[in-house]
Amino acid sequence: MKKYEVTTYTSEETMKLAEKLALLVRPGAVITLEGDLGAGKTTFTKGLGISLGVTRTINSPTFTIVKEYMGELPLYHMDVYRLEDSDEDIGFDEYFNGPGITVVEWASFIEEFLPEERLDVEIKVKDEHARSITFYPKGSYYENICKELAR
Repeated sequence: MKKYEVTTYTSEETMKLAEKLALLVRPGAVITLEGDLGAGKTTFTKGLGISLGVTRTINSPTFTIVKEYMGELPLYHMDVYRLEDSDEDIGFDEYFNGPGITVVEWASFIEEFLPEERLDVEIKVKDEHARSITFYPKGSYYENICKELAR
């Protein structure tokens, strides 16, 4: 599988990268985010939201599992950490096939429910400020998006 790696040095750079990604995706896009606590998953999602015209404050949906934000397109922000070792389907297909963009933090916990075609994103802490953000496109649509991001 091909991968695309970018290093950001500030949270603003991480958000700008996500803003650029948001301009390239279409309704129904699924973006998964993996990374340790504090790596920047929610910061990345905030950048997506800004570009989608979300005006509400975006924060982690840890205790609610899913938060919905309205912008030019709906942004569905999931944190499925609490679903580890669960086979509970909370209506994922409605989000994955819906009119918005779906972001799933800790997506490895619901692997069996994820669509085959999606953009997997891994965020790793390099040091106090720097983040390594690696994109793993699954499907030609996401491959083309990554090529655009790499420009």
